[in-house]
Amino acid sequence: MSVDSTDFTLLPDLAVRSLGGAVIWANDESFAERENLVRPEESTYQPATFGHKGQVYDGWETRRRRGDIGAAPETDDCDTAIVRLGVPGVIHGVVVDTAWFKGNYPPEVSVEAIVVPGYPSAEQVAELEGWVTIVDRSTVNGDSRNPFSVDSKRRFTHVRLRMFPDGGVARLRVHGVAKPDLRWLDAGPFDLAALENGGSVADCSNRFYSHPQNILLPGRARVMGDGWETARRRTRDDNDWVQVRLAGEGVLTMAEIDTSYFLFNSPGAGALTGIRADGTEVELLPRTVLRPDTRHRFLIDSDEAVTQVRLDVFPDGGLARLRLFGALTESARASLLAEQEGEQA
Repeated sequence: MSVDSTDFTLLPDLAVRSLGGAVIWANDESFAERENLVRPEESTYQPATFGHKGQVYDGWETRRRRGDIGAAPETDDCDTAIVRLGVPGVIHGVVVDTAWFKGNYPPEVSVEAIVVPGYPSAEQVAELEGWVTIVDRSTVNGDSRNPFSVDSKRRFTHVRLRMFPDGGVARLRVHGVAKPDLRWLDAGPFDLAALENGGSVADCSNRFYSHPQNILLPGRARVMGDGWETARRRTRDDNDWVQVRLAGEGVLTMAEIDTSYFLFNSPGAGALTGIRADGTEVELLPRTVLRPDTRHRFLIDSDEAVTQVRLDVFPDGGLARLRLFGALTESARASLLAEQEGEQA
């Protein structure tokens, strides 16, 4: 049953193309290509834009299933697409967005997931057994976001969307917490804030223009819209902030605060505060002037282990990226290792 999406949609979309997600296989894409499912931007529509295959849709659309003429349709007839998550993780919710599909959306959908080691071919993944149902076969509405919460603590690498019997879906969002392979986190100092390493946004003061999860995405921002921007503050007694949950407890050595593409709306200053496991705070970077359209790098002179970091910006504005480099503590590494071994058991 679909549920209120306000909680799990605050978590990053593990399937989105900008995090490395990809639609690796589909049994049919006669009208609109499968790759549209994981595009980061909202689906768009322009009427009377006909191509050789009909109206152009910004989504994944299959042909109409007919079966044998005169025969009753099979109840399990469906079209299928498989998405490789940009980073493995624990899934907390799925949104099946049927935007603009009004007379051609699927009446029902289901979602399954699996963990696949290494880099097998798409055909090999499609033939695998052992898929776990995370969204039961459920009714969806056309031209709307259909959210489904997921009650599972397992780590997955791929999801499989099924449409019963056919139709079109604009976007598939798979919200959760990244759980990368611990071997990569053992390779040396790394960005403890990055979504692909298990970091996430715990809270923020404002997300009027864009989601703060953007600042933890891999790679450089390409435009202002790739970052996080707050509304304009009209009072001087407060400021905007974002709080990041690190991949695990760690000691930070360097921070990067990137205001690229924010020319006239970047913060005037910023400060970093570390939050220990017991909730107490430690100053990592005092209030420091920030310049527009600039990648700022700061060395952090602290040996305090922290689990979260709050970036305060004064008074408001936008950021492209935030990087927090360091290393896990031994206790954090042991905890992540035990968690990973438990998932594999």
